[in-house]
Amino acid sequence: MRQNGERWRAPYATDPGATRGRLIPEAGSPTRSDFQRDRDRIVHSTAFRRLKHKTQVFVHHEGDHYRTRLTHTLEVSQIARALARALGLDEDLAEALALSHDLGHTCFGHTGEDALDACMAAYGGFDHNAQALRIVTRLERRYAGFDGLNLTWETLEGLVKHNGPLLDAGGAPVRRYAATGIPAAVMEYNALNDLELSRFAGPEAQAAALADDIAYDAHDLDDGLRAGLFDLSDLATVPFLADLLDEIERLHPGLEVSRKIHELARRVITRFVEDVIREGEARLAALAPRSVADIRGADAPVIAFSPAIAEADASIKRFLYARMYRHPGVMAVRAKANVIVADLFSAFRADPTRMPPEWSEGLSGASESRLARRVADYIAGMTDTYAVLEHGRLFSETPDLHWSPPSRGLPLTEP
Repeated sequence: MRQNGERWRAPYATDPGATRGRLIPEAGSPTRSDFQRDRDRIVHSTAFRRLKHKTQVFVHHEGDHYRTRLTHTLEVSQIARALARALGLDEDLAEALALSHDLGHTCFGHTGEDALDACMAAYGGFDHNAQALRIVTRLERRYAGFDGLNLTWETLEGLVKHNGPLLDAGGAPVRRYAATGIPAAVMEYNALNDLELSRFAGPEAQAAALADDIAYDAHDLDDGLRAGLFDLSDLATVPFLADLLDEIERLHPGLEVSRKIHELARRVITRFVEDVIREGEARLAALAPRSVADIRGADAPVIAFSPAIAEADASIKRFLYARMYRHPGVMAVRAKANVIVADLFSAFRADPTRMPPEWSEGLSGASESRLARRVADYIAGMTDTYAVLEHGRLFSETPDLHWSPPSRGLPLTEP
């Protein structure tokens, strides 16, 4: 039977009725599943609202139509729900994971993360996934009975492991954590509530991770083209995109550039989504999971790109890295943003009372590590606009982040 407005789920989907629960026990809701409540708590969190003024690639004043961290998150959420619905997964859990996946990002996009990681090198570094966990388990202070959002085990598991296991079967860190080790925030929480770091997350988390890749491949191509950082003709170096452009020209010869850009972006999303559904169905059929536990115990992701689309995804990312993320104009702004973050970290670490009272209290006699983490938490929560304002308050001169991409002047809305 369906309860609380839920949709049909396959036997291998994560069932909110069988959740492992919350760290702090709470009474259930008569109208919402536990995963629906998780989604709602994320949307109402302070950290979620701040995504509105956090950089995706272009800082906020470079144009009203470029993606922000919030609009990116909403696009990921839409794609994650589409994948979950097609594959019989729990849509609410997939949506909750998509909405929360970037909560730990700093101001100024990956530049801010890199800058904070450098500042925190002697104190465990900075990792946006670990920061997202800190936010939802400690830093949000809204509820009377607990710090954080007290999300379900399944949402926290997916938040931490959506890109795959963090440990191998022997307990050694893998992939991005092989050299640096698992962030302390993850290990500390895991000691309280075992997230099974050596196993895959459930299928909803796997779908949300792919939705993230799909969304930023498509919208970064869209933003980069509209900003004039590269031309449609440049995309001929990526065979997958060249084929899509040939298709658009064949179906719509002479189409104006702004519409051609949109047709390209929507085709990227459609092809990738359809591929994930086909590949997911094939892998599910091969594994024949009878429960979500079978998916967690598999030796490979069950929701994935096919080899051909995985290569297309990688080729798009290589193109964007070279032509967009490392564009001289973008890099110049990144360098200035790095200065702002580093300056703020030094200023607050030297004198914590420069932070608001709720952030500076309780630091008398604190260790250098605890003080540095508190400062990193404060800066990580800042929006782009607030970080610039704080730098202006503390320093006589603040780097000017204004840079106007060579926009084509394309119509971005209907006449």
